Amino acid sequence: MDPEMPLLTLDDLGVLRDVEERADGSILVTITPTYSGCPAMATMRDDIEHTLHDNGYSDVEIVTSLTPAWSTDWISAEGLRKLRESGYSTPGPAPTRTSGPVPLTLTVKPRHIACPQCGSTKTHLTSEFGATLCKAQYRCGSCLEPFDHVKEI
Repeated sequence: MDPEMPLLTLDDLGVLRDVEERADGSILVTITPTYSGCPAMATMRDDIEHTLHDNGYSDVEIVTSLTPAWSTDWISAEGLRKLRESGYSTPGPAPTRTSGPVPLTLTVKPRHIACPQCGSTKTHLTSEFGATLCKAQYRCGSCLEPFDHVKEI
């Protein structure tokens, strides 16, 4: 499970990239962090290792792959369904980038998102950072409910 959004498995989140059982019976797991410096990675690694040990795999290697970089587009359809059912506003398509310099801005790109409670698009950004860096906090102007939006990355 994702320690920050425990409704999602690591597979739902797209962090779990590959699991290989080698000829000698050892297991190689490849994971990709949702962003550089994600504080949940150590917990994810520990959870994977303990789960595999509990299921009889004593020789486990977990590697982190940074290429290609994780994207919210990797969240599975099942993961998006779970997020919606839990009251999250789900991310739209991740921004695409071409090669070359990455433009930096100090302002937040406006998002046009609907309230996950009532469907109204009369929503307001409360904070670009929620309980975790990957979420922004919004409030619906129609039903007045606050909600988290999983940011497009």
